[in-house]
Amino acid sequence: MSKGRFRVRAGVRDWLIAVGVAGTLLVTGLSGQHAATGLGLLGYVLLAVGGLALAAGRRAPVAVLAVTGLCAVGYQAAGFDVAAVAFLFAVYAAMRAGHRVVTVAVSVAVLAVLPLAALASGLHDTGEAFAQARGALQIAWLIAAGAAGEALRQAEQRADEAERTREETARRRADEERLHIARELHDSLTHQISVIKVQSEAAVHVARKRGEPVPEALLAIREAGREASRELRATLEALRDDDTTPPHRLDHVTELVERAGKSGLEATLTIEGRRHDVPTAVGRTAYRVVQESLTNIARHANAGTASVHIDYRPDTLAIRIDDDGKATPDSAPEPGIGLLGMRERVTALGGRLRAEPRSEGGFTVQAELPVERAS
Repeated sequence: MSKGRFRVRAGVRDWLIAVGVAGTLLVTGLSGQHAATGLGLLGYVLLAVGGLALAAGRRAPVAVLAVTGLCAVGYQAAGFDVAAVAFLFAVYAAMRAGHRVVTVAVSVAVLAVLPLAALASGLHDTGEAFAQARGALQIAWLIAAGAAGEALRQAEQRADEAERTREETARRRADEERLHIARELHDSLTHQISVIKVQSEAAVHVARKRGEPVPEALLAIREAGREASRELRATLEALRDDDTTPPHRLDHVTELVERAGKSGLEATLTIEGRRHDVPTAVGRTAYRVVQESLTNIARHANAGTASVHIDYRPDTLAIRIDDDGKATPDSAPEPGIGLLGMRERVTALGGRLRAEPRSEGGFTVQAELPVERAS
């Protein structure tokens, strides 16, 4: 059976401890048979409050430390010879939270005031008051509680550091593997694709120079070689892309549109809204969405025009790419790797992506990327 089934939530566990400590303090106080006077009732209230305050120790350790210390001093002044158990728990919690200086200062103050509180109760002389205060809060137990909290805090810090180290190691290995794949692709494919491209270009050139008709298959091979070369170059750039190289940004979208225009597609770019800086990840994702959309239009849409629309909104960057291609609502194309990659990029940033045929014909890609504006 799963061990997680028997785990108790932190908040519930805190309350169980707080109620248990409060009950223990009250039982110990009742065993002293104090009279039901105003001072006695106040002592019982302070015992209960000191224990129950531990429920907030995880959220406000310093405040709980102060409350439990004051309660311990208060019920000692009311004549209750009860150990300051709640204060020890609070010392542990405050040390675990990293409040070492405050914890030491409050502990010294409580140690100094407890004898005076016992003396103020009027039930003991000076020697007995110091003995009762020493019994209520043993220095050894106080040091042990503080040491336990500090030891656990350091253990948690070491665990967090180990987790960060594992993440950095995994990220470094992923970067190394990505570069290895890029080198393999470059070594194994670049040369062959370059040969195909050069040979097909030369064949077309020779055929036209001789006045001979160029076979459609040869033209298709030439175009495929060009496209494969562009795709491979883009893939290698993506694989080699890391934080040490300048990433593609929204400023580079203009180059994408101009490049699409040179390939025979009538492409336009429209920008609305007040331009503002966007996070690097958002700019890179926006660039990739536009790049992949224009590539799909050129390769599959059989379109004559394409429009890229970028809208700078206060907290969102909206992107829309439309074409007048052959797609219709009745013949929706199967989503390919490029579209899946776009969706993963957008979703990873908490955005939304919609890609579907338009009712008037053609295809549309719409992405909304959340932008956290810097103040």
